[in-house]
Amino acid sequence: MNNNEKTYVKRKKLQIGIKWKMFAILICFISLFALANWVFQVRMLNFFYQNAKFDELEDSEERISASLDNDGTLPDVLNACADEYYSDIWVYDVSDGMIDTNRPLLYANGIGDSFGPFLEPNFESMYRTAENNGGNYIAIVPMKNFRESYFEFKIIADNYGDKGSYPFVSGNVREVSVMYLSLHETAEGSFLIVQRSSIAPMGAMVRTLENQVLFMCVFLLVLALVLAGIMSKLITKPIIQINEAAKNLAAGRYNIEFQGRGYREIDELSDTLNYAANELSKNDDLQKELIANVSHDLRTPLTMIKGYSEVMRDIPGENTPENVQVIIDEATRLTELVNDMFDLSRLQSGTRTPELRHFCITEAIRSAMYRYEKLTMQDGYKIEFVADGDVNVYADSGMILQVIYNLINNAINYSGEDKNIKVIQTINGDTVRISVSDNGEGISEEDIPFIWDRYYKVDKVHRRATVGTGIGLSIVKGILELHNATYGVTSAPGAGSTFWFELKTSDSEEYKAEIVEL
Repeated sequence: MNNNEKTYVKRKKLQIGIKWKMFAILICFISLFALANWVFQVRMLNFFYQNAKFDELEDSEERISASLDNDGTLPDVLNACADEYYSDIWVYDVSDGMIDTNRPLLYANGIGDSFGPFLEPNFESMYRTAENNGGNYIAIVPMKNFRESYFEFKIIADNYGDKGSYPFVSGNVREVSVMYLSLHETAEGSFLIVQRSSIAPMGAMVRTLENQVLFMCVFLLVLALVLAGIMSKLITKPIIQINEAAKNLAAGRYNIEFQGRGYREIDELSDTLNYAANELSKNDDLQKELIANVSHDLRTPLTMIKGYSEVMRDIPGENTPENVQVIIDEATRLTELVNDMFDLSRLQSGTRTPELRHFCITEAIRSAMYRYEKLTMQDGYKIEFVADGDVNVYADSGMILQVIYNLINNAINYSGEDKNIKVIQTINGDTVRISVSDNGEGISEEDIPFIWDRYYKVDKVHRRATVGTGIGLSIVKGILELHNATYGVTSAPGAGSTFWFELKTSDSEEYKAEIVEL
């Protein structure tokens, strides 16, 4: 076991499985839920309860005050509020600044245990406190004050000094009463609205809720463990299947099929891995084919160089210029093949960058034609160049020449029996198109998208190219993409092929530099 495998095994041992991770996540969620439940339903129950009670009294006070100017509706509103909010309500006329606790203007009983419509004379002190507190006073007093024949109000808590606040009783207190006083000025005079409502003790309810939260936590913890096991099994099963298939893929077995199903993300991952396996399989096959083809192209000239060299060494008189020329030609071919592979590698790695300048592409093509004069005379090829005028482009002249050479070489290799090749230059506005056509066997529609691939070969039976190295189209693609040029091919079986590319001319607005002739 190498160091990488040891590190992987060690890391695997330290990692936590998805089942226990999910269990930990569920436990954290349940703990936070239980804590929030305990805080809001247990610890803050008194706060929410008393706050709701004060809101009810405030709503009742607003409804009653709105009816003070209408004597016809006030009694009905008073009784309705008393019943709805379970409270005793008094309304006093205090227009003269005095209050007679034995003579309320109106009274409504909603609690049911009241001792009548009269308040003790000592209640006048609360009225004065309400005056001093801006016309609003809330006090919490013990409930027993209302069950004794004589009492003096004992204030547990109030809002004196801050009429906009509510007084709260904290802790597990016994039953208390809320006295809600508010003064109102109307066209008929000044009125004091007194409301009394009880606040029930929350001790038993708090203990009940605490027990409920405890049992709920225990139940949810057990449920979390069960759910973590079920969910992890449902989730991990397709992942485990994909992982096992991925190991086979890493071992070079590309005929596997990823079948992890059950979730949209898992389905998408399986489809992606199946596509990747298919592409890797294609690339692997094509790479093997490329190696075989390149090996063949290397072996042939090496064999010829070795054979002619041995003949010249062993047989007197065979050291002729013709034999030497064969060796030179094959060595040149080897050099071209190596150079093309090196150029392709540089293009794919991004280390080869174009040196842009203005030059006449028409003259560049004419100069390229001279290279094929010997081939035209000896082997019967007819290479024709047709141009509709001289035109300048802004590009790397060396790279563009290499594109033209490779396209012509490709046409020569697949030109067919008539050996006719046509190079056409067409100017269309600020664009020039260069096309190279042959009358060979053509390319099927399904093969056209792949012919630019560095591994792809339409003719699966490898044969030695007449000229070039056999990887020219990949170099063409790399160079044209570096120039942001458009390119393509039109072909059909039995109808030949036309390879073309387009470049912006120097007359286009994006090129303003001085034109440098080739």
